[in-house]
Amino acid sequence: MRTQRGFTLIELMVVLVVIAVLSAIALPSYTSYVTRGKIPNATSNLAAKRVQMEQWFMDNHTYVGAPACNTDTASSKYFVFSCATAPTTTSYTLQAVGTGSMAGFTYTVDQGNNQTTSIVAPAPSAWILATPSGCWVTKTGGVCD
Repeated sequence: MRTQRGFTLIELMVVLVVIAVLSAIALPSYTSYVTRGKIPNATSNLAAKRVQMEQWFMDNHTYVGAPACNTDTASSKYFVFSCATAPTTTSYTLQAVGTGSMAGFTYTVDQGNNQTTSIVAPAPSAWILATPSGCWVTKTGGVCD
């Protein structure tokens, strides 16, 4: 008698189900992990630009004309940095607006180091905030560090 070699259809279907379940769990986690890894790009650059603004203020006694407010598309692949409004003698608001895969993410900081985050569509739904937060959101669900 001859023995059969190979896989049965049932065995192949079981393997496909296992792969589908793992993909359904792993893919969203990986996507969130990748997004979370891009956020420090915004927050660290905003912190550095805030230091530049304060150095400008110490030298010139005004925030007007500070180079850190110029639109910056070169510092980051995922964010564009600029001032949300024109700086005044005593105030400014720096912002990092997401582009590409980070579209919908906006991080801001002002002269009082007040940090805010706004996350809207087309950002992944797990990240979207109903109202802007009073901190830099770094994890899903509006969690700040």
